[in-house]
Amino acid sequence: MTATDPVGQLALRLADNCLILGQRVSAWCGHAPALEEDIALANTALDLIGQATLWFDLAIARGVAAENADALAFGRDAREFRNCLLVEQPNDDYAVTLMRQFLFDSWHHAFLDAAQTSRDDGVAEIAAVALKEVRYHRDRARDLVIRLGDGSPESHARMNRALSLLWRFTGELTAGDRLERDLAARGVIPDPDQVRAAYDADLADALFAAGLTPPADT
Repeated sequence: MTATDPVGQLALRLADNCLILGQRVSAWCGHAPALEEDIALANTALDLIGQATLWFDLAIARGVAAENADALAFGRDAREFRNCLLVEQPNDDYAVTLMRQFLFDSWHHAFLDAAQTSRDDGVAEIAAVALKEVRYHRDRARDLVIRLGDGSPESHARMNRALSLLWRFTGELTAGDRLERDLAARGVIPDPDQVRAAYDADLADALFAAGLTPPADT
């Protein structure tokens, strides 16, 4: 179900990121540690699924062979999904869920913020709509990571463990393969290096405030 149109391929990747993370987050419904968190995570999952639908629709419009968004969400083999590895990592405990959310949201926000000026109208329109939701997701996850990282010895240890488990998956988000760099050269998406700079700065600021240090690169 891969599109020959590069924008269709990109849209499928972005849709899969949102879909898989939305499904992961939705598993907390009825199981979160507090009622407010339960509702907040359910709303986050709904936002992500809604964003996935927008990207799926764009993918279909640009050549992905599927009847509708539901067919792409539920009718593909696992090997046909194009999401980044970070979003499919298990929920584990609540610290891992929060850290995974922040690590993705920070990148997602940086990408969408720059993608609003895309030369492709479809990409620009979805980026502008999704950014409003993702800004809230990012700010909420960031606040919780800082509060828990800079909290009790137990909460600090759990957030540090979560960061250690997930950090190795962040590089993929800004690596920039041939498809992404070709689209960036055409002005369809922001340059991966531009996104990486914004992402790195946001992560560094938040993790410093939380008293957390990423594991050394190996």
